[in-house]
Amino acid sequence: MSFFKRRNVGVHPVYAKNTSGANPRVLSNISQVKIPVCMQIGPPPQVCVAKGDQVKVGQLIAKPEAPMSVPVHASVSGEVIDIVSEVQANGRPCDVVVIKNDKRFSPAPELEAPVVNSKEDFLAAVRASGLVGLGGAGFPTHIKLNPPADKPIDFLLVNGMECEPYITSDDWLMQNRAKEIFEGISQVLRWCQIPQAIIGLENNTPEALAALNKELATRPDKDKIKIVSLPAVYPQGAEKVLITSLTGRQVPPQGLPHDVGCLVMNVASLAHIASYLENGMPLVRRLLTLDGPALNRSGLYDAPIGSSIADLLDFAGGLVKVADKVIMGGPMMGVAVSRLDAPILKMNNAILVFDHETAKLPEEGPCIHCGRCALHCPMHLMPTMLDKYARKSDAEHLALFDVNECIECGACTYICPAKRYLVQNIRVGKQIVRNYQAAAQAQQTKEAK
Repeated sequence: MSFFKRRNVGVHPVYAKNTSGANPRVLSNISQVKIPVCMQIGPPPQVCVAKGDQVKVGQLIAKPEAPMSVPVHASVSGEVIDIVSEVQANGRPCDVVVIKNDKRFSPAPELEAPVVNSKEDFLAAVRASGLVGLGGAGFPTHIKLNPPADKPIDFLLVNGMECEPYITSDDWLMQNRAKEIFEGISQVLRWCQIPQAIIGLENNTPEALAALNKELATRPDKDKIKIVSLPAVYPQGAEKVLITSLTGRQVPPQGLPHDVGCLVMNVASLAHIASYLENGMPLVRRLLTLDGPALNRSGLYDAPIGSSIADLLDFAGGLVKVADKVIMGGPMMGVAVSRLDAPILKMNNAILVFDHETAKLPEEGPCIHCGRCALHCPMHLMPTMLDKYARKSDAEHLALFDVNECIECGACTYICPAKRYLVQNIRVGKQIVRNYQAAAQAQQTKEAK
């Protein structure tokens, strides 16, 4: 339980920013893409093309029907050769549109910059662009930009904290597309009526800091925007941690950033907003980091959404060692994938490939009650107690020790000298609590009848 006032703590993994300074290579010579339509939190859009249809880059292939849903667009031009249901990396089935790439990358003729004259226009444009949070969570951006009317926003917090090891995609964006990032910030400040923005980045990215400061000096709204460089510590980029670091405010238990007057957006999301408002091209490609000891050539890659990991690896020169584990995202919070034909998704910012030696999990030992997991937990929880009660399937004690406040950053597992699988069991513990609460609700409903 969080008895004390939070202070931001964490761990210091080896950052291994091997691709820092690299320029992106464009992946284009691929035979097909397989685009899942469920690349977001919330209900997926409905497929609106059929097998045999010809499509262009940016053309709508899945139309949103629920308010929280966002559209999905073709990332290549060519023929729709199949629509199938496949199990994704998260274990859930999803409709997938398979498009044979004609390698022309012809843009859809209907694409044009949206006309924005109001907040409603702006939110509609963000939604039409297909944007979800590009920091990894996949939350629909048009929903995030429209908090409840009784939750006024004081700060737009711009997340440039690329605190996971290996990943450098956002660092490149801040160095090379600072103008677009600031234009995205200005648009959000204007249409969402937010008085000021703070850009946060870590002090191990001095080139990005210099590029941002140079661009800020030219901006007419520079008095509304501040840049803050913070000490590099993981997980500095976690939403609740970043809010406390930049504003001193603390999101309450079970609360959201708008409860403390904050809106948090990733630099890649803001750059995309600026780009879409200028040219009308929706989110169809992803800049990502490819790295890991099993690779022949690490680097940054600009890939069509839906291209396979296997295609990306081939383009990068293949492997020098057998790939024992492939991770979408960073090594701390990423998701391991079971097959190399898995597609690149909207929220992917990295693909990491590890060989047997670097992927091997250590054997668990008994907890030695050292307290390091609690000392380093950024949410000031007691991971050892959550681990204990998850293994016992004790929902009541898991709730008592605030299991749902865990942000699953993995700092506890990283720092544990006994190599306990803490965050893995805490994830299981959250599901135990959900199942317990659902059963209790069902029982109450039954008794009420």
